[in-house]
Amino acid sequence: QVELVESGGGLVQAGGSLRLSCADTSRTRIAYSMGWFRQRPGNEREFVALITWNGADTDYSDSVKGRFTISRDSAKNQMYLQMNSLMPEDAAVYYCTAGGTKTALREGRSDYWGQGTQVTVSS
Repeated sequence: QVELVESGGGLVQAGGSLRLSCADTSRTRIAYSMGWFRQRPGNEREFVALITWNGADTDYSDSVKGRFTISRDSAKNQMYLQMNSLMPEDAAVYYCTAGGTKTALREGRSDYWGQGTQVTVSS
């Protein structure tokens, strides 16, 4: 059973940066694609970014492309989301997710989800 724990959320001014982390606290060490989703108040959960099991391929939503960077350290069972040039519309609860195909993950049909971490951006 994969267990995902997010950290790194907080309050930042517009234009600032944050780095989110996602730790897979399980001991299964199964290779899988991982990604980030976010949910803004009153909105559905939306795809942000994903990275394949070996880090060779990444994908981003148009709204974050060029500002956010996803990466992973498989040896440490960690995944990261570096968020730069943050805007008020980036404020949301960010969720880490893992498992399934790239397509399934991008569509929010992955197998495992964390509890989320809040990102607040002040204008």
